[in-house]
Amino acid sequence: MEGLNQALFLMLNAPAHPPVLLLGMARGLAEWSIWLIPLMLTAGWLRGGEWRRRLMLEATASGLAGLLINQMIGLVWQHPRPFMIGLGHTFLAHSLDSSFPSDHLTLIWAVAFNLLMHQRHWGTGLYLALLGVPVAWARIYLGVHFPLDMAGAALVALVSVRMVQHEEQLVGRLYRPSMALYRLLAAPLIRRGWIQN
Repeated sequence: MEGLNQALFLMLNAPAHPPVLLLGMARGLAEWSIWLIPLMLTAGWLRGGEWRRRLMLEATASGLAGLLINQMIGLVWQHPRPFMIGLGHTFLAHSLDSSFPSDHLTLIWAVAFNLLMHQRHWGTGLYLALLGVPVAWARIYLGVHFPLDMAGAALVALVSVRMVQHEEQLVGRLYRPSMALYRLLAAPLIRRGWIQN
């Protein structure tokens, strides 16, 4: 399995001298796409009534659960990144932590898969799920992940969504304190009518 993982990585990894435009695009996808998640969740919270805010809270909980699972996997099983074993070419600075599974993709797909479970936000979920594909490519292309890290991210994302949905009362318990904190922090903007109460 590891041989196949490395062979697939070498097929997708950038050459020694990649085209500048392609390299720039890959860096943008690999580093900046992740910020769409908190922006989208925040915008959904600010625009929404109770139903939408509960959904944004559920999607956030799914993403955080996925990241927590990744940390536990990393503690139990350390898998080196390609550049840690001298494989391929690296064009993105990264810490020397475990590569499996990808945190970036886990977060994107956990939120996406959660939204796909709700008909009203199916389109947004599909958009984020599809966004994950070029992000996965970019992180392999730049030499910081293996293809199986992306498959692992998809699996962890699915598990985290199922865990959060199984614990239906979790979002209910988190909602009231989240609203209280929101109203406290955003009080000046709410008073001015710039955002919803």
